[in-house]
Amino acid sequence: MKEFVRAVKFLFFSISAGIIQIAVFTLLNEILHLDYWVSYFIALVCSVIWNFTFNRKFTFRSAANVPVAMLKTAAFYVVFTPFSLWLENHLTVGLGWNEYLVTAINMVINFVLEFLYQRFFVFGKSIDTNMKPEDAEGNKESTEDSEDSEDTEDMNGV
Repeated sequence: MKEFVRAVKFLFFSISAGIIQIAVFTLLNEILHLDYWVSYFIALVCSVIWNFTFNRKFTFRSAANVPVAMLKTAAFYVVFTPFSLWLENHLTVGLGWNEYLVTAINMVINFVLEFLYQRFFVFGKSIDTNMKPEDAEGNKESTEDSEDSEDTEDMNGV
C-alpha cells in the first residue's frame, strides 16, 4: 500500500510538472517563437527541477545528499533528453505530428522511466529517511488498546 501511495504522489507531482512544462513550452514556442527544440528543452529542464524538488521531499522523503541525487537525476536526462529531442523532432518535423501530442507522448514515457529510475536508483536506499518524527510514528502499525490511551490521558491530567 505504501508503494501505491508513493506512486500516486509521484503521479500528482508529475502532473504539476507537466503543467509547468506545457506552460513554459507554450510561452517559448507560441509567444516568443523560439525554435521548437529550444522551447522543449527549456521547458523540460524547468519541469525536471520542479519534479525533483517535490518528489525528493514529499514522495520519497529522502535525506540523501541533494547534489549527488541531482547528479544521478541529471545522468538520467543525459540519456533521456537526446532521445526525447530526437523523438520530438522525428515525429513533428519528420512525420508532421502535432507538437503538443508528441510532447504529451514524451511526458508519459518520461513519467514511467523517471519513477522507476528515481525509486530504485536515485532514492532507493534513502527512501523515508527524511521523515518528521510524527510522520514516522504515523507509519508504524499501532497495537495500543484503549486502556493504554486512557493511561496517557490520565498522565496528561485529562
